[in-house]
Amino acid sequence: MYKNSWVVAVLAFAVAVGSLQMTVVVPLLPGLERQWHLSSTTASWALTAGLLSGAVSIPLLSRLGDMYGRRAVSLVALGLLVVGSALSAVAGTLALLIAGRVLQGAAAPLLALAIGLVRQIVPAHRLPGAIGVLSATIGVGSGGGVILAGLVDGDHRAVFWLLTGLGLLSFALVAVVVREEPARGAGRPDLAGAALVTVWLVCLLLAISKGAAWGWTSPLTLGLFAAAALVAALWVVTARRTAAPLIEIPMLLHRGTVGATVASFLLGFALFAALTTVSALAQGALGASVLQVGIYLLPTTVLMLVVSLLAGLLMRRFTASALVAGGSALVAAATLWLALSGPSSPALYGAATVLGLGMGLGYAALGTMAVEHVEPAKTAAAGGVNALVRVMGGSVAGAVGAMVLSTGGAGWSFAVAAAAALLAALFAAVYGRLSSKTLA
Repeated sequence: MYKNSWVVAVLAFAVAVGSLQMTVVVPLLPGLERQWHLSSTTASWALTAGLLSGAVSIPLLSRLGDMYGRRAVSLVALGLLVVGSALSAVAGTLALLIAGRVLQGAAAPLLALAIGLVRQIVPAHRLPGAIGVLSATIGVGSGGGVILAGLVDGDHRAVFWLLTGLGLLSFALVAVVVREEPARGAGRPDLAGAALVTVWLVCLLLAISKGAAWGWTSPLTLGLFAAAALVAALWVVTARRTAAPLIEIPMLLHRGTVGATVASFLLGFALFAALTTVSALAQGALGASVLQVGIYLLPTTVLMLVVSLLAGLLMRRFTASALVAGGSALVAAATLWLALSGPSSPALYGAATVLGLGMGLGYAALGTMAVEHVEPAKTAAAGGVNALVRVMGGSVAGAVGAMVLSTGGAGWSFAVAAAAALLAALFAAVYGRLSSKTLA
């Protein structure tokens, strides 16, 4: 029991550190724009690159974990996080920072790898609690990234050196404390699928982020959209013909998971759109420091953790789809509140509180919603797809949010986030009602 608790604690710390890199750059973007004379859409690639890398790394490294051992792959992911953080710390140009962020994105699969590890060592009756603790640390890491940036007053070099140190500490703890049974997986990773997914996502996000500057009907913008569509179609065809594809296309459309898939994408989009807009609004309209931005978002961080830890009790009384719908509705209310109100500290604190409640409920229940209607053999695949589309939603938000923020202002950016969250609420509610009749 004692040893198992230590393992769960070490893995939870690793997941939290891996989650920090996803949001730590959010409050740094306005400073990078000023320091390197960048547009907001160009600077946003410092965020998008890490999320995009994470979207590809989740299924790829999860598969490698099945084949070669989750502990070993977790150490590789943490090692890449350390190298990427150090590279970002010394970066003097956006290109070098993006390279470091791509390496940091390899830490995104740590939650999936950690869940696989605790399944081997934690007794079945304690497994839900252990997974709940691991999932809750996503909220701690996501909100903690903003606070970490604030503690060093937005100095991107200091931020990434701190993340380097935390990554090294986590690497050492996992290496010393965590053990696992030898891996017995067979096959090989779908590297071609990973390349195709990367290409079509980059083309799509680049077209979205630069379309306003280049012109939405310019040959370059239209060419990128066309390339994204063609490469995506090629990826779908090859994935259906591959024995062990990067992403199981049927699982994306599986009637037991499609509700969670759509809701995950929309909630991931809403969260990152809200975080980036709050940071830009607070630093721009209110003259807030990076630390003050972190304080504004502190209620979101705390409540995401608290609600995630209590989600197990809530799911005994309510269905997962109902909790996702309720959480999404709260996120919609928070972002709509910010869209309609003027920039003020009370509005930001109030909305951050509601946002934390909503994201805590929604994120905690999405995992259950993703797997509750699939056969046991497909549980891992369903969970992986759910995590993937959540990060993809965030990466799309990075590009779309920057474009809307630069052309329409914070109000419209919050409105887009509210629309995404409202769609997630409606989709989860309708899907939950239909699934209770057809999937029971």
